[in-house]
Amino acid sequence: MEKAGLEARVAAVRAMTLVTEEGQLLSEALPAVTEGLDPGERARVGRLATGALRWAGRSDRLLGPHLRMKPEDPVLNALRLAIYEIFVTGAPDHAVVDAAVTLVIRSKSGLVNGVMRNLLRRAPDWEAAPLPGVPKWLRKRLTRAWGKGALADMEAVFAADPPLDLTLKDPGEAAHWAERLGAEIRPDGGLRLREAGQVSALPGFDEGAWWVQDAGAAVAARLLAPAPGARVLDLCAAPGGKTMQLAARGAQVTALDVSKPRLERVAENLARTGLQAEVVAADALKWTPEAPFEAILLDAPCSASGTLRRHPDLAHARDGSGVADLAKLQADLIDRAAGWLVPGGALVFCTCSLFPEEGEEQVAAALARIGDLELVPAGDGFDPAWRTPEGCLRLRPDHWADQGGIDGFFVARFQKRP
Repeated sequence: MEKAGLEARVAAVRAMTLVTEEGQLLSEALPAVTEGLDPGERARVGRLATGALRWAGRSDRLLGPHLRMKPEDPVLNALRLAIYEIFVTGAPDHAVVDAAVTLVIRSKSGLVNGVMRNLLRRAPDWEAAPLPGVPKWLRKRLTRAWGKGALADMEAVFAADPPLDLTLKDPGEAAHWAERLGAEIRPDGGLRLREAGQVSALPGFDEGAWWVQDAGAAVAARLLAPAPGARVLDLCAAPGGKTMQLAARGAQVTALDVSKPRLERVAENLARTGLQAEVVAADALKWTPEAPFEAILLDAPCSASGTLRRHPDLAHARDGSGVADLAKLQADLIDRAAGWLVPGGALVFCTCSLFPEEGEEQVAAALARIGDLELVPAGDGFDPAWRTPEGCLRLRPDHWADQGGIDGFFVARFQKRP
């Protein structure tokens, strides 16, 4: 068996097990398990682990009749990966089964071989198996917030591999880069690729003409829309997509984040794109700016429940605990940011969450708590389906469902009264 192919599968199962056993996210697990692999293999490991976790619910249903009891996670994840490769990627049965047997400890190789061969002998109808649903803790919250119908629509989006979204440094070059990349131009002017492969090998990457950023994540900076030369704070800035959006508009950007390692990625992306921003590693609850800002973008830490279509590992690594603590942190950050604005300055608050307590309820509480802050309804240029009665923007994954979906976000714009 090809060594590179086996190494990628070994790393994918290790990453999946770090998620399911230890609650790590793939963004944390993948760097550790892919050390020493070339960029193409690292990308392949990420695709395999993400895909196998996305389809784990359907795989487990197929495996159920062939297992007397649930095996330990490394074995279960090897089986999940094998099923994903065979039924979703179309990889040859024999090669995948041989690899799955090799991936597990010797005492479990017979189990894996027997289960896979029995499963394939019965020729299961993969397409007829129910779509993988969200875990119970998430189902309860989303049903309460949006209803069963909306949840079913969101689950259909979660089950599909998402396209790759790109934000252009120069939006005026959309037609040029769409042609070179074979991409679609989204309604907001960004690009969407159905098949991307290794991102760093795509045209325009080395030139810094674009960066990867979901269409939903790009909304907050569009709503802030600072004037060229304005002093702007990107609060909780990593991984830097919004920082680059703001810098590309000509703003004087300070990018602040508590994580030094994540800020290194921001600095790398700024260097690649040739954009300028001051990068500051600090705790926003303790840091104080030298002077107030004309505009602040607060992309607050949250449950990330809106990003499940891109990060299916969240369903396996999280259990819904801690949302109340995150909501308290969001409120504290709003209070801090409001105090750093010049009179008349703008504050955009956003979270990649589908929970009202991390969105709509935060806005209502902030307006009641902060006397000199007022809500500014979003103007034209945004999908009308996103608009809330108050004028905020509520994006759900099933919006743009026929185009591949969009990450779930809540975005609101405040202004400090003169």
